[in-house]
Amino acid sequence: MSDGAPILVAIAQTASGPDKRANIDRAVSLVLQAIDMGARFVALPETFDYRGTEPDLSRIAEPLPGSALAPLLRLASERDVWILAGSVHEADPSGGMPYNTSALISPKGKIAARYRKIHLFDIAIGDRSVTESAKYQSGREIVSTRVDALTVGLTICYDMRFPELYRALADAGSDLVCVPSSFTAPTGEAHWEILLRARAIENQCFIIAPGQAGIGAGGIPTYGNSMIIDPWGRVLARASADSEEVISATLDLEEMARIRQHLPALNNRKLPLIR
Repeated sequence: MSDGAPILVAIAQTASGPDKRANIDRAVSLVLQAIDMGARFVALPETFDYRGTEPDLSRIAEPLPGSALAPLLRLASERDVWILAGSVHEADPSGGMPYNTSALISPKGKIAARYRKIHLFDIAIGDRSVTESAKYQSGREIVSTRVDALTVGLTICYDMRFPELYRALADAGSDLVCVPSSFTAPTGEAHWEILLRARAIENQCFIIAPGQAGIGAGGIPTYGNSMIIDPWGRVLARASADSEEVISATLDLEEMARIRQHLPALNNRKLPLIR
């Protein structure tokens, strides 16, 4: 259980493309806009550094921090804020396929935690397909860490369809779970809001879900609609479907404590104790 004053969080929704340098510059600009609004914690979407047609993402990937994180490390330190670098292409030190990696940057300008996407997105949508397992290798570690008064869990996009990961993060004490995404428009229209609100309600935690707009992997449009959701399942802020923009909301930690006290679902669990 966390305590402390309310915290202003923000999402910088991007529409990243194949120009890595331009993507990074735009991300920094949007993060600066969020900081100027007073945000203490700013989150970027999945693969904000690059979305293009390169068949071998090892050509894009870098050891961390790399060029994508370097300006965000400086910015976090200069402005005394937390920045979630939604995900970037991380080179494998052993020479294998890259990881899709989320990096949490502290106000000291250091990588406080990194999470490598566990569940890779392999699906067919009409006549198009996305096969992440052909370009990335899967992570193996569940990650949570402290951000001021909060315990924050890290996930990425397709992970949201696997509730056992979120329950593990709840068991680790997570008050906020991040879901940076590049969610497809067809599946987003059907499932994005429903799944995000469900993960918030069932785990009685805040959800911050930065999404990409524009064209994603396989030439499939992405859904945008970045969201900040409270532990009651209320959408506190929502972005548009197709524009780069900044949204923000205040996380009321005392309200979260009241919800957990009056509806103690996490304490009332019987499974997996029953055999």
